[in-house]
Amino acid sequence: MKTIFVVDDSDTNLSMAEAVLEDQYRVMTMPSASKMFALLEKITPDLILLDIEMPEMDGFETLVKLKADNYWQDVPVMFLTGRNDAEIEAKGFEIGAIDFITKPFSAPVLLNRIKTHLDIDEIIRERTSQLHRLQNSIISVLADMVENRDKGTGGHIERTSIYIKILIDEMKKRGLYINEIQGWDVEKMISSARMHDLGKISITDIIVNKPGKLTEEEYETMKSHAMEGERIIDEIISRTGEGEFLRNAKLFAGTHHERWDGKGYPRGLKETEIPLQGRIMAIVDVYDALVSDRPYKKAFTNEEAVEIIMQNSGSHFDPKIAQLFYEIKDAIDKAKVYL
Repeated sequence: MKTIFVVDDSDTNLSMAEAVLEDQYRVMTMPSASKMFALLEKITPDLILLDIEMPEMDGFETLVKLKADNYWQDVPVMFLTGRNDAEIEAKGFEIGAIDFITKPFSAPVLLNRIKTHLDIDEIIRERTSQLHRLQNSIISVLADMVENRDKGTGGHIERTSIYIKILIDEMKKRGLYINEIQGWDVEKMISSARMHDLGKISITDIIVNKPGKLTEEEYETMKSHAMEGERIIDEIISRTGEGEFLRNAKLFAGTHHERWDGKGYPRGLKETEIPLQGRIMAIVDVYDALVSDRPYKKAFTNEEAVEIIMQNSGSHFDPKIAQLFYEIKDAIDKAKVYL
């Protein structure tokens, strides 16, 4: 049974709505936006019926806040209003309302409008889910193509994906760079990060799989994979249209070898000039290289690898993220053990 929130400061309107809807939906009523946001922490409804004229926070302010949050922005909202005003309706639609219901409402009209929007929403969600599955399948194929060419880095993409999730989740809990990450969809971000080495597909196998140290010329060729990754993703964008997933993939690919002190590549970006995606990827990428066997070295222990990262905090790595990585090193190590 689908869940509907009804938010109205009138007890009469709440009772009427509940009486009309309770036979077909799970109805939860609340007298204010603050009560609704408190409940949203526990339950995500399928639809919200929202009064416009309320004390403390009105319907417009409430909807703007909902749309600004990544977890709730896709919940459809229908406004309840006692005013028949074209200007109010225009404003409501502009900020994301899907419909208006005039009070006092007719039971058949309310039920039909809700059914129509929920049916449409379900179709959209299924299509979106199909698109995400297709997108993830394509990513996996591309990522596997890159990794299968590099014989020395098996499992790198899967491991770094897990480390990134642990790191971003902990950043959110602690409020680190919260203004940047509060709207991130972590799962989409992880999928984007899987494409960080996509540019290696353009590098010859002779260099990618060379067992010894690269020459200076070979190293310069290898470094080109960051810009090549950007170029390939730009080509995808030009053919399919830009979206959040591809924008993030481009940032991961193009900036994960930049350094906090400006001595990285390909652009020599410095400190917060480097997108947060690149600063996060830089740490997990280097960590995984340190704790993995390579033809030219044995794997470092977790403690040794984290110590190296801390020694390079403020030079190679963002010092705030490096410190957090140090504090969660045990969780990172456990995740590595079970791969």
